[in-house]
Amino acid sequence: MNQTLSIPAFDDGYHYKVMRRAIDLLDSAEDPLTLDQIASEMGMSPAHFQRLFSRWVGVSPKRYQQYLMLGQAKDMLRERATTLEAAHEVGLSGTGRLHDLFLRWEAMSPGEFARHGEGLQIYWGWFDSPFGLALVMGTEKGICGLALAAEMGEEAAMEDLTSRWPKAEFIEDPMMLRPWVLTAFGAEDGALDRAPLYLIGAPFQIKVWEALLRVPTGQVTTYSDIASAIGNPKAVRAVGTAVGRNPVSWLIPCHRALRKSGALGGYHWGLPVKRAMLAFEAARTEN
Repeated sequence: MNQTLSIPAFDDGYHYKVMRRAIDLLDSAEDPLTLDQIASEMGMSPAHFQRLFSRWVGVSPKRYQQYLMLGQAKDMLRERATTLEAAHEVGLSGTGRLHDLFLRWEAMSPGEFARHGEGLQIYWGWFDSPFGLALVMGTEKGICGLALAAEMGEEAAMEDLTSRWPKAEFIEDPMMLRPWVLTAFGAEDGALDRAPLYLIGAPFQIKVWEALLRVPTGQVTTYSDIASAIGNPKAVRAVGTAVGRNPVSWLIPCHRALRKSGALGGYHWGLPVKRAMLAFEAARTEN
């Protein structure tokens, strides 16, 4: 039987489940909803819902609705877009604790990647996260996979990650990964300063993922900007594919990549998760 480890402060993924239901409710509403209306739909008292909501997001439900409006992605692209070159020049300091974690990462060599994980031991475990149940995988060098199962389901998430490195040996060991996961998600009792990442992908994919790591928390970029940043401005479609193949959700922030029009585009782990992530970061950054 698989073991799921809780991360302190995330309450067994309960907050994300509330957010997921709230997002569906707000998406279907023609007009803004009051606190009483939302709380009633969630089956909670207004005070209880407000307290849980504000604890998870850092702002009130009313303010959060503004980040979920149809035009919010376009507003973020207009007001919060970052040029990757500028982000690289100024470095990542001062952009939030989460981004500081990305300063420690390395990539598998092309030859090693071509062997599809042969001879590699990959440890895995299930963890509660701010965005629902997360499957985390890692080698001795760092986290190499993080799948979010809230939308796709646990079986599909496991198949998704294991199929990327079919010749690797997979070992269930959540306790080995737990210190990295605590730090990566910013848990208060995280014992490490940084969570190491070990990028396992083709050279082109790794270039794209490295560019994503330069996008500061609370800001967004476009697929075309990423293509330009890696020196291949015509490869927008290939960049989109590489973004979708990012195996380390949230930590390599592919959710911050939007279409040039401001549309959210796709998201491998489910668009409701992407919207929750963007709103979560935007609210906390501004607050």
